[in-house]
Amino acid sequence: MKKLNVAIIGQGRSGYSIHGQHFLKDAERFRVAFVVDALPERREKAERVFGCRAFADYRELFDHRDEIDLVVNATFSYMHAPVAIDLLKHGFNVVSEKPFAGTAEQVDEMIAAAKESGRMLAPFQQSRVAPYFKKVREVIDSGVLGRIVSIDIQFSGFARRWDWQTIQDFTAGSLFNTGPHPLDQALTLLGGEEMPEIFCRMDRADTFGDAEDYVKLIMTLPGRPVVDVEISSSNAYPWGTYNVQGTHGGLWASIKEAKWRWFDPKEAPEQKVIRTPLTSPDGEPAYCSEKLPWHEAHWVAGEGENPFESAVRDYYTNIYNHLTNGEALIVTPEQVRRQIRVIQRAHELNPLDKFC
Repeated sequence: MKKLNVAIIGQGRSGYSIHGQHFLKDAERFRVAFVVDALPERREKAERVFGCRAFADYRELFDHRDEIDLVVNATFSYMHAPVAIDLLKHGFNVVSEKPFAGTAEQVDEMIAAAKESGRMLAPFQQSRVAPYFKKVREVIDSGVLGRIVSIDIQFSGFARRWDWQTIQDFTAGSLFNTGPHPLDQALTLLGGEEMPEIFCRMDRADTFGDAEDYVKLIMTLPGRPVVDVEISSSNAYPWGTYNVQGTHGGLWASIKEAKWRWFDPKEAPEQKVIRTPLTSPDGEPAYCSEKLPWHEAHWVAGEGENPFESAVRDYYTNIYNHLTNGEALIVTPEQVRRQIRVIQRAHELNPLDKFC
């Protein structure tokens, strides 16, 4: 089996704890050959943990192009687009962290650079292959829930933040930071390729920075369900992750389990609309109700399985197969462009003053 040499730019929570740790576990297919970080203590740790070479500036990788099969761009969010473009122009295959870019125009520049260089450009949107989301899609696609009326997605909890992810100038805030995960899922379920109609309200609730930490984003398209995405740092009682409503039933899901109930219209009592008041068999006024033949099912993530880690594993299996045998990418830059345009529009509708 061919082993791919990887360079990771950035050794923060993403570059080290997500990408780096995955490559250590998947040592049969990946080897961390180079690491880039501005902090000397992080470079020293990377050399010790990965057995790699470490640089302070990503441009030092340019002299080692022939030794690198893949570069993971885990820089600060505002650097994702310019660094990815520079890497592509120098002939590297690139996996770029979320948010993929700050604007749709930057995404266009990234796509153009990838096409010109003939190299791979892949958005790191591993939530597309998260086990719970695959189950949600499977149930919806099966048709048992009927026509989908609405989809509520909640990525919420209670937390106060004061790091760089709270500063607008860093392309931060909840929508740019957490938002790419539920938004990628939401737009996948919404379907279509055009820009959806959106309503968005942002707030600064418990953050110490000048970027938002509460987002309510509602999207729809003609003939499609209403998709309600909430990202909140002020939710002390989160109810789960998914609530799907359909004409024949519904689904609830968290990242670890899902349950859904539905009825088969062929098994349901035949009804027709009437104009006269309803009465019970004893002649009393009655409420319009019926007993439906409900079916129920339940799914639980594999025992001992970490849903986040399994999503990263499946994502990188696709990247490996793409680079070694040409398998199509699960998540493409063209798909993510619409997500970035939605984020861009949400910020246009909610201009926040800057004070950091």
